[in-house]
Amino acid sequence: MGTKFSNSRYRFFPEVDVVLVAAANAALAPLTRLAVENSKHVLVEKSGAIRSEDLNEIAQIAERAGARIRIGYNHRFHPAFRKAYELVQEADPKLSGGGELIDQGVHLIDLAASFMGEFTAVEGHAKTYFWDMIVDDNAFLSLRTAAGQTAWLHASCTEWKNLFSFEIYFKRAKLLIEGLGGNYGVERLYYYKMLPEMGPPETVIYEFPRSDTSWACELEEFLEDIRLARTPVPGPKEGRRTLQIVEDIYLKSGYVF
Repeated sequence: MGTKFSNSRYRFFPEVDVVLVAAANAALAPLTRLAVENSKHVLVEKSGAIRSEDLNEIAQIAERAGARIRIGYNHRFHPAFRKAYELVQEADPKLSGGGELIDQGVHLIDLAASFMGEFTAVEGHAKTYFWDMIVDDNAFLSLRTAAGQTAWLHASCTEWKNLFSFEIYFKRAKLLIEGLGGNYGVERLYYYKMLPEMGPPETVIYEFPRSDTSWACELEEFLEDIRLARTPVPGPKEGRRTLQIVEDIYLKSGYVF
């Protein structure tokens, strides 16, 4: 699993129930494994590991130890996405929705899967276009579900201005989320609803100008997972599926880490 951490070097106090793991990508899985081996619940920063097989192994250890793991995909808890989930749940469920890859691209994969489900076809590539480094600075993905729903994703660290834009197309509506606060700009959700007579859509704009509370909301949700003895989502299963897509793209693009 790469970096190794042993129980002999780290002491877990018995009164500690929950461990938060925020470290470099290569250290995420070893630290999480060490915690669950000591029967601690873990909230680990995305992507949870750098290899999907590491998350599979950790999940098995956690199950034996009675520990719960949540992967820190905090973008799910941004207010615009929470509102988007609410709007989608109100919609007809039969309508179909519409390096840098492992650093920010995993957020996009996770968000797309949270609306569309598991992806069964993966195409795309990662490439180093600008920065003098051995890892990718751009990734382009085309993902499809078994039902034919398609997600096109682009993650880049060569954009001259921080940009976040996420569009979800339905048969009779569209959701657009832009901005994440800070230097990404004010977070907004645009809800476009097609009218029977066509023409300009009915538009509702939700604006979320307050500071980012996604991490606090995520932690609160994890504490509820523990209190209610429920399976955290996203957890190792969802994190493993995301990393499998990352591995597929990296393999096709000739990156070996």
